[in-house]
Amino acid sequence: MAWQIKHTLLWGLILLVFLGQLLFYTWCRVQCVQIGYQIASETDKRQQLIALQNSLRIEMARLKSPERIARIARYELGLETPGPEQTIVIP
Repeated sequence: MAWQIKHTLLWGLILLVFLGQLLFYTWCRVQCVQIGYQIASETDKRQQLIALQNSLRIEMARLKSPERIARIARYELGLETPGPEQTIVIP
């Protein structure tokens, strides 16, 4: 009788260790999949931010163009290029 209890406890312990390892392996795999999804999501966000940065650089170059600045100065601010009589040369 004592041998059967020890035998049952031993098998129960082995089964418990096996189930623990199985649960740990499953948890690790789930974590790996979740991390993979997070990496893919962050990669997509990075690509979107790079595209936004590029479009903002293009917009900044357009806004800083000399033709645009001259047009605003002439038509919106009423500025004109000074004539020769308005220019003073300092030696």
